[in-house]
Amino acid sequence: MKSLVAMAVATVAGLAISAGDANAARVSATVDLSTQQMYVSIGGKPAYTWAVSTGRKGYRTPTGSYRPTRMYRKYFSRKYNNSPMPHSIFFRGGYAIHGTGYVKNLGRPASHGCVRLAPGNARTLYNLVRKYGRGNTSIRIRR
Repeated sequence: MKSLVAMAVATVAGLAISAGDANAARVSATVDLSTQQMYVSIGGKPAYTWAVSTGRKGYRTPTGSYRPTRMYRKYFSRKYNNSPMPHSIFFRGGYAIHGTGYVKNLGRPASHGCVRLAPGNARTLYNLVRKYGRGNTSIRIRR
């Protein structure tokens, strides 16, 4: 009976997720600072591997586990000369995962601490987080 009530609540909320599908609605983005790669899984299954750029010398990208805190399709950095940060997913204060025009630097540290992605990959991740929800998304940054 409890599962029927939970299913009804999920359906009313527009989620339409059964208890067996709960894991399928999880997005996990893991950033490996040593390899400058992001690994994205959906429902525990590997989906994407992308090159990233993280904090260059003198700047650091924070390690740890996070959830998205806020998101913007279009965003401009107030701290760094109004630089564009398309498809921004903020995870800790001013730190975000976002698209960049500096794709030639992907695969090596080059940012002020954010996690930069190719524009299409940033859009894909942004859309996944919107689809599955910030609460069902985890961001892990490791050395």
